[in-house]
Amino acid sequence: MIYSLLQYAHLIGLMLMGAGLIGVWISDMRSRKVRDLTFFAEAVRNIAVFYDGVVVPGAIILFASGAWMTVEMWGGWGFMQHPWLAGMIILFAIEFVEGNTVTRLYFMRLRRLTNEALAQGSVTPELSHARQEHVPTFTHFLDIPMLLLIMSLGVMKPTTWTQFIVGVIGALAMATLLALWIPRLYPWVPPTYHKRS
Repeated sequence: MIYSLLQYAHLIGLMLMGAGLIGVWISDMRSRKVRDLTFFAEAVRNIAVFYDGVVVPGAIILFASGAWMTVEMWGGWGFMQHPWLAGMIILFAIEFVEGNTVTRLYFMRLRRLTNEALAQGSVTPELSHARQEHVPTFTHFLDIPMLLLIMSLGVMKPTTWTQFIVGVIGALAMATLLALWIPRLYPWVPPTYHKRS
């Protein structure tokens, strides 16, 4: 019964995390398209809402339920003998650390800089510089491909490391392609501020 509840919690965590990352993606794409500072600020706020309100709780639920199931089923380090499970745990740990350091901190800084720009009524040089940073853009575009890879390992349960290695290369290639293509598709044009009456 406990294991079934843990699996259910794990599924809830996965749903929250996936939905949150899609919300972050959509909000980020909107922020790249709008040319009004107020709408840009709204899109950036939505990114923060999805990250803090959906992705992070989902990741915590995934971590807690996954760790409990791993200890219950594999007794500590026994999971390392199974490439699919070890791969899932390694990738989740990397994504958890990266997501809560590089990507999340970047979007928090972007929100602060956007609020400062709104307060003064125009885009600041700091905001323009932050919006064009490459590393956070890459890590942001890496989130969904990496989550899909983690899910594929859990569903297919490969007995070798081949799927893990090919998947990591594919996820990195996809994130690189998106990080190069999307900013060119929607180049940064500082939004203008139109005060609402």
